[in-house]
Amino acid sequence: MTKLFTTYRVLAYIVGVLLLVGTLDAVLKYGFAQGTGPQRLGEDLDIVWMVHGWIYIVYVIIAFMLTQKARWALPQFLLMMIAGLIPGLIFWVEHKVALQLRDDLAAELADA
Repeated sequence: MTKLFTTYRVLAYIVGVLLLVGTLDAVLKYGFAQGTGPQRLGEDLDIVWMVHGWIYIVYVIIAFMLTQKARWALPQFLLMMIAGLIPGLIFWVEHKVALQLRDDLAAELADA
């Protein structure tokens, strides 16, 4: 399970950073006058959204596998999915997932 969690964690950080860069892209593209330097930079960064989308799909699959392996309820998975769509939220959710996994593993070891 640690390998799966490590994969989840790496993907969460990548998706989170790409989402923040994509948000910056949107601000630059739509927040500045047409043809200005920042607006053109925003247009150049549009590729970030496509990369985010593909990596987000992999992130959702790994998050689903992790929730299944940890035997978590559907709301936990839904929160993990939504976190990849709201800028900044994924970092908080990843931290909460790490704490929950640590607590679950400690409980399993105590029961054994």
